[in-house]
Amino acid sequence: MHPSPGTARPRTTLGAVALPSLPPERLRAVARAADAAGLEELWLWEDCFLSGGVSTASALLASTDRLAVGIGVMPVPLRNVALAAMEVATLERMFPGRLRVGVGHGVQDWMGQVGARVDSPVTLLREHVTALRSLLAGSEVTTDGRYVRLRRVRLDWPPERPPLVGVGTGGPRSLRLSGEVADATILTGGTTPAQVARARELIDEGRAAAGRQDPHPITVYLMAATGPGATERLEREQRAWGHEPGPEGGAAGSAEEIAAAVARWADAGADTVVLQPLTGEPDPEGFVRFVAEEVRPLTP
Repeated sequence: MHPSPGTARPRTTLGAVALPSLPPERLRAVARAADAAGLEELWLWEDCFLSGGVSTASALLASTDRLAVGIGVMPVPLRNVALAAMEVATLERMFPGRLRVGVGHGVQDWMGQVGARVDSPVTLLREHVTALRSLLAGSEVTTDGRYVRLRRVRLDWPPERPPLVGVGTGGPRSLRLSGEVADATILTGGTTPAQVARARELIDEGRAAAGRQDPHPITVYLMAATGPGATERLEREQRAWGHEPGPEGGAAGSAEEIAAAVARWADAGADTVVLQPLTGEPDPEGFVRFVAEEVRPLTP
């Protein structure tokens, strides 16, 4: 839960994205650079048809000592929930406390491309997240939903402390659903501070409807550029993603300027800010070192 006005806010967690446009063989070097620099979290995307999120997370966790690795997000139409629970539980038991888990309904065109598109993505997401959290908690699950059907399924090796299950989304219905059934929410790059604040309101509506009092952290990706021509390069990236160019949807400039932007998103309600390099970033290892060594000391 985000603190109410007048209370001390916990320090913002700062991370970075390893873009899926990087060849898989490059990712371990990026993770090792992040780990050595003291970066808190390195996030992966499972975009079709690039690197697999679970396999990549496993390799990066095994290649580092303390770095947390986030999968943001796994499209639920691609995975049977029992298999997803087995994979998450295995990684959490092998690397306790270092896995961050995100799921989502997936890009519908991609889901259609692989024959996995469903008529009601929100219904599937609800059923999947509910079952996944129960399985990770060690419960025996029997359910006969529209999409998720399990009969007396229980993990033999549930994690001692289940990781938070976050939902990656941006729509009002799914944000309320995340507050209702998930442990956390992940917001995509291009989300403005005002949109973070609105997301927090919608999430809290879902939490209130479900009678939930537990904390619900928000992670947001923030496009970031530094070095010569940072502002112009950021604006080109924003246009390429279909976002309105400008400082409301990204951060550009020096470490001080980017840290100030991180503070704005944190003030709006983000608990974790994950800096997203521009597509084609020529030095991803340098980017994660910049985040950890230059931006992190300046962030709240």
